[in-house]
Amino acid sequence: MNIAELLEQIAEKGWCVWDEFLTPDAVQQLRACFGNENAKNARIGRNENLLAEKTIRSDKISWLEPEMGEPVQHYLMQMENIQRAVNREFFLGLFEYEAHFASYGKGAFYKKHLDAFKENISRRLTTVLYLNDNWTAEDGGELVIYDLDDKKLATVAPQGGRLIIFLSEQFPHEVLPTNKERISIAGWFRVNGVRDNFLDIAS
Repeated sequence: MNIAELLEQIAEKGWCVWDEFLTPDAVQQLRACFGNENAKNARIGRNENLLAEKTIRSDKISWLEPEMGEPVQHYLMQMENIQRAVNREFFLGLFEYEAHFASYGKGAFYKKHLDAFKENISRRLTTVLYLNDNWTAEDGGELVIYDLDDKKLATVAPQGGRLIIFLSEQFPHEVLPTNKERISIAGWFRVNGVRDNFLDIAS
């Protein structure tokens, strides 16, 4: 796949799965930038409404920063290329991208949710990149994508190097319980400059 094919799928159905977006070596280098010891329990909501609600989600997160190393810098540059292409094609006005590592331990999950809602309408496009080795069906942890009528559209295994992109306001999704550690990078292209280190969605 390439960016042109990505744009075609976004235009056609609003979401896309890009296998082998990163090589196995690049996946390993990027995963090595994640320090699980520095990850914090993910929370739900924004600002004064933040909650740590483990009945809804049970992952840990660590926000991506360029200082984490060259693999992170390279990934952010790749996202910048996608941002330019999407803006050129769809005139979405995206100008900010933010992302974090998300670590799901054994048994962790995230119930169905939207990445854009009334308290946070600036997200327009969600990305999820998987950093897992040798994932099998028995390992669980799939991402399930729905439409707004609650129809299941896809069940996607978190294979290393796989990138998923979808319109944040159009596709509820959930992470099924995982049977071993599951690492991903969840990110969002935004349409304003607001940045809040307690943003709430990880996939």
